[in-house]
Amino acid sequence: MFTIDTTRSRPFITDQEWKEARNSILKSSADLDARNGKGTEWLGWQDILKSPNDALLETMETIGSDIHRNADVFIICGIGGSYLGAKAVIDALIPEFQEEGPEIIYAGHQISGRYLKRLLDWLEKPKADGRKKEVYLNVISKSGTTMETAIAFRELRTWMHKTYGDDAITRIFCTTSKEGGALNKIIKAFGYRKFILPADIGGRFSVLTPVGLLPIAAAGIDVKRLYYGAVEAYRNLENSRDNLLDYTTARYALYSKGYSVDLLATFEPALVSMGGWLQQLYGESEGKNGKGLFPSVAQYSTDLHSLGQMVQDGKRNIIETFLTIQNPGQTMRVSPDPRNYDGLNYLADKSMEFINDKAFQGTVIAHQEGGVPILIGTLDKLDAESIGQAIYYFELATAIFVYSLGENPFDQPGVEAYKKAMYELLGKED
Repeated sequence: MFTIDTTRSRPFITDQEWKEARNSILKSSADLDARNGKGTEWLGWQDILKSPNDALLETMETIGSDIHRNADVFIICGIGGSYLGAKAVIDALIPEFQEEGPEIIYAGHQISGRYLKRLLDWLEKPKADGRKKEVYLNVISKSGTTMETAIAFRELRTWMHKTYGDDAITRIFCTTSKEGGALNKIIKAFGYRKFILPADIGGRFSVLTPVGLLPIAAAGIDVKRLYYGAVEAYRNLENSRDNLLDYTTARYALYSKGYSVDLLATFEPALVSMGGWLQQLYGESEGKNGKGLFPSVAQYSTDLHSLGQMVQDGKRNIIETFLTIQNPGQTMRVSPDPRNYDGLNYLADKSMEFINDKAFQGTVIAHQEGGVPILIGTLDKLDAESIGQAIYYFELATAIFVYSLGENPFDQPGVEAYKKAMYELLGKED
């Protein structure tokens, strides 16, 4: 079961501070359970785990398997919660440099014409054997009018129809709201296959809906195991939340003392995108009315050679949350060298995982001694069940923490500010 160890944060919190934070967190947890807090109409991310939809999982698995078997390229077209959750799971569970299955490409998550043009040019290029690429496209947008995604989808679907003719309809999948919005108009006009994002689930909480499940299945991951890992976490956390309440208590106590940054760090490259998903989950949920911890992401040991000095000796306003794996597996050992020019023979025959773990332990010791409160989240192993457990754990922790801030965890009013200014500059009339 996914857990977070708060031991190395406690020296920074007095007993009285812990008690006051705990009282606030317990009230927030009770408010969430009683559904009398802010945004209770957005709690579908809990309801789908309380009553799993096995028919939906079967559909996602079947269609995803077809895509996985037939596609050379699978494009995920979306921004924010429409792709970050899927990317977190895919990057965690699909091995780097794997040739099996489609290449996963992301689009609609920025407005770079250079990127989109190069993507279209690359799609045009035939494979090594001279055949054209088999491309499938999944657009994910609740409204269909989010500009970054809408522009990319317009250009990509135009290319799909030009390249595949009528067959393009069978290659394009749309995930959107049940009704209303521009994307539903497009679906009706062209006859694309549609999947529904439930109305009571916000984008950053949507990874266990078709928003995330279809791309994850297309990548070749067992979505049933992922989903039921989350179901297991839901059931366990209904029975006991002691560990999760310790985590949210520590985080809230430190926030109340003036800490302002939560650095999400990992020594495992496969978990960096999990940090990216958490960055949105935390940032959009907490950042309201001048409140919240600023979430940032670091990949160690790489970023120890850039951010390490700041974390070690910079302003003491940083909390560090590590994502680790209890049993990462053993993949490579350091080779002995009779000449030992590089002086590495003291590491000969030791696994890279062993060395990486010692780098992690040394970093934790140094940063804590340097004045950084440390929180350590641990997956049992890197598999679908463990990732599913972590997803629900963090969703629940986010809701409880933000209730303690006195805010709605499920809205994001500030996101609309840049859109309003941008549309005015672009001359959009409405």
